[in-house]
Amino acid sequence: MQTRLVEYFLALHRERHFGRAAASCNVSQPTLSAGIATLEGQLGKRLIVRDRKYAGLTPEGEAILPWARQLIAAADALEQVAGTAHGPLKGELRLGAIPASMPATGFLVEAIRARFPDLNVQVRALTSRQIERELAAFELDAGVTYLDFEPPAHALAVPLYSERSRLVSAKDGIAVPDRPDWHDLARLPLCLLHQGMQNRRILDAHLAALGLALRPIVTADSYIALLAIVRQGHLCSIMPDNHALLLQGLDWARITPLPETGEANRIGVIVSDRTPMGPLAQSVLAVARELRLPQGYHLS
Repeated sequence: MQTRLVEYFLALHRERHFGRAAASCNVSQPTLSAGIATLEGQLGKRLIVRDRKYAGLTPEGEAILPWARQLIAAADALEQVAGTAHGPLKGELRLGAIPASMPATGFLVEAIRARFPDLNVQVRALTSRQIERELAAFELDAGVTYLDFEPPAHALAVPLYSERSRLVSAKDGIAVPDRPDWHDLARLPLCLLHQGMQNRRILDAHLAALGLALRPIVTADSYIALLAIVRQGHLCSIMPDNHALLLQGLDWARITPLPETGEANRIGVIVSDRTPMGPLAQSVLAVARELRLPQGYHLS
């Protein structure tokens, strides 16, 4: 069985469109369709539901999906191991990172590139749940995510730093206390991440333990969107301290420390706990273990 045919099958499942799947594989649509038909012939089972266009997988297609992913991942790892036995690590490293970790992820990527200059790095902003799911499906090589709250399953982890919260507001906007406590926050007009983001779930859990609840006026899925709203002066937001570091020197932004929660929100690098481990995952862990983040980051 040619692995290329399995790649066509996975691309079609991922793109859910014959034309886009063919383009992602750099082949024509007839070539992709013929390849999948050949794979179906070799297995003796129909894998794709067809009705003029892609309509999903058959039960047999769903059944082979995890095995197809594992086969392609193993083939890729085999090629990488053979290629690096007497040479530098090459290829593409697929890294998923939660939005809260993006400033630190920049330092991680720089360290990876310094160690492995022939490696291309693809960074995608994902939720913690998406990272865990895509690692399990062999769609990521590594992730940067929270380690303690809703800890990822079946993963090896290297902690990078611990996150603290900061209140961000506009200097000429609404009045905020110089030293706010969590009760003050519950009374402020807020814009926050939505509850699909783990940073927000951690925040909500801490407030719930104090008998408080935040009711934001606006929610978003990115800190860029929240900062754009805060700058207008009518709302404030709660952000990780590493994002607050990026705002230093901006004449409109006011950064106010918040009380410690008493629990460390550690963020680190994770890879799937598999044996044997692929060279890309091994390389990311090695870099993460040696990474020293600049002043302003700390590990509790």
